[in-house]
Amino acid sequence: MSNPKGSGRPNPKPAGSRVPTASDILAAAQAAVEAAQNAAGLALDSAQTTASTAFDTAVRLPPASVQLVAQLPDLIENLTTAVERLNSTIDRLDRTLALAEPAFLAYDKVLARLESLTALGEEVFNRLDKLPGISLLGRFAGTREPAEPVRPEPKSRRRK
Repeated sequence: MSNPKGSGRPNPKPAGSRVPTASDILAAAQAAVEAAQNAAGLALDSAQTTASTAFDTAVRLPPASVQLVAQLPDLIENLTTAVERLNSTIDRLDRTLALAEPAFLAYDKVLARLESLTALGEEVFNRLDKLPGISLLGRFAGTREPAEPVRPEPKSRRRK
C-alpha cells in the first residue's frame, strides 16, 4: 500500500542538473574533515595505547618496532597540521562558493535560454528547407553547399 503523505524522502535532483551547489560541495568537504578527524583520533588513541604498553614490552620489541613507535608523535603532529590546513581550505572554499553562487544561478538561466534559442533556429532552418526553390537560392548565394550523393559501398569480390 502506498503512503498518502508520500515516501518521506526528498525528491531527487533533475537529470539536467550538472553544477553542484555550494551546499553539496560544503557537505562533501565536511565529510572529508570528519573522516580526517576520526583518523587523527584513532591514531591518537593508538599512540596512547602503544605508549602505555611500550614500557611493558620494550624488552621484547624488535628494533624496527621501536623506531616506528618513536616516530608516532611526529606522525600525529603532521596529521594535526594536515587537518588544520583542510579546515582552513574548507573555510576558503565556502566563502568562494558563497560569492560564486549567484553567477552559477545566472549561468543556469542563460543556458536554458540559449538551448531554447538554438532549438528555435534549427526549427526555422528546417521549415525554410521545405520551401520550394530555397535550395537553388542557397546555391546561388553560396551559403549552402550542394549535398553530396551517397555512394553505395562496392561489393566484395570474395565469396563468403
